[in-house]
Amino acid sequence: MGIDGILLIDKWSGWTSHDVVARARRLTGQRKIGHTGTLDPMATGLLVLCLGKATRMVEYMTRHDKRYVGTIALGATTTTDDAEGEVVEKRPVPWMGDGELRELEWRFTGELRQRPPAFSAVKVAGQRSYAVARRGGTPVLEERPVRVDELVLKVAGPGELAIEVQCGPGTYVRSLARDIGEALGCGAHLAALRRTVCGAFTIENAVTLDALEGLVAAGELEASLLAPDEGLRDAGAAVVTVERGKQLRQGMMLAPLAAGMRPAAVARAYDTGGAFLGVAAVDAGGQIRPVKMFPG
Repeated sequence: MGIDGILLIDKWSGWTSHDVVARARRLTGQRKIGHTGTLDPMATGLLVLCLGKATRMVEYMTRHDKRYVGTIALGATTTTDDAEGEVVEKRPVPWMGDGELRELEWRFTGELRQRPPAFSAVKVAGQRSYAVARRGGTPVLEERPVRVDELVLKVAGPGELAIEVQCGPGTYVRSLARDIGEALGCGAHLAALRRTVCGAFTIENAVTLDALEGLVAAGELEASLLAPDEGLRDAGAAVVTVERGKQLRQGMMLAPLAAGMRPAAVARAYDTGGAFLGVAAVDAGGQIRPVKMFPG
């Protein structure tokens, strides 16, 4: 089936991201489906799927910032840094007031160094870290640079913190929970997590897999899909004539279109007829270079 577009799914807890993709393939009949960022099985919320031609946008959409809400359980560390793992150690939870919470927010906001969880898809010596950990090994994971733009912590109950975080790609909220526990001296793990925002997409516009099944049965699937160029909604746009659009699709670099056109590593390219041509780059001189074109 020639189904192309972006589909926003509200993932259930207990499902892997691969499970969701497999179910979406069965429901839609479209075999070519990819997602733009894994959600752990325990987590719920926004999983962005790209269908058909829209899979060409995945590499750009994985760079989107994300927003999460969740719960941190204090006083216990686990093998997976979340509630799915076995408890490794328990320690008393210290008293915390607003001052202590604001200090933690400040400490874990900005450009950080973060060690991924042992049970993660990060590769260690050519193997997935989780594969090494499942065999009983201890993968040695290096700290990596991550970015946390906003962090809000509140006491949610005895031994629990509510967390809301906006972060850059590659940030593990499980690791953030673990590190907050280490900073408090009591240990911690992530008890619940829900992704609410991914780039320009929000959970309010997502559907469950059951709802997706209903859309397919009613013949309303294609009307519910977002166009592939929505994946770069926040990027700039370059508009060329229909003739120049044909040249761009053929791989030709185009001379500057207008004085003062801002450089962009990634831009959406359209022709004056409104057709989306694909992904282009604009250099400092205003030249437009094709990066990944969509067939006409």
